[in-house]
Amino acid sequence: MSEYIAPIERLIEKFRMLPGVGARTAARYAFAALNFSEADAVAFADAIVGVKRDVYTCPVCFGLAGSEEGCDICRSEKRDRSVICVVESAKDVITMERVRGFRGVYHVLGGALSPLDKVTAADLKIKELVARVDEGGVEEIIIATNPTPKGETTATYIARLLEGRDVKVSRLAHGIPVGSDIEYADEITLMRAMEGRRFF
Repeated sequence: MSEYIAPIERLIEKFRMLPGVGARTAARYAFAALNFSEADAVAFADAIVGVKRDVYTCPVCFGLAGSEEGCDICRSEKRDRSVICVVESAKDVITMERVRGFRGVYHVLGGALSPLDKVTAADLKIKELVARVDEGGVEEIIIATNPTPKGETTATYIARLLEGRDVKVSRLAHGIPVGSDIEYADEITLMRAMEGRRFF
């Protein structure tokens, strides 16, 4: 028998669906929701429904879009379509856009290759990336997958797939974060920093 009454138990279970939310945090969220006014509760529920109803997948880059016509980046005349930055998730596009230095466009893979998790190239938007390159006009592909074993495997796979095509393929440099000390960096980070060094 549950220690909570049914409506609270149901809400706790729904909060537990969120990544990183355990039973105690979910219970805390549920009890916080009890303090919402009815109008706030309705607005909260409507915001969740709205995300499912009003967020679309861009038909060009597969990122998030506010309409079926595509995302603002792909529709913008100010973006350089000759450079495509390849990322794993739509969230990565938002992160990259914070830099404000990249003026190209994106391609969202929808994950990374992971044979152990049964994620293959067919499960990702790799075929669509190749089609974009084959359409012409693309001069560079910047692979910005995560610096994890899955991300590295995906980057290598894409680079090999694009060999022989008239397009430059680059990889984001990885290294020591600005403001940190070398003594705290691990061996892999130091190796990447050495490989990605630049000359003055």
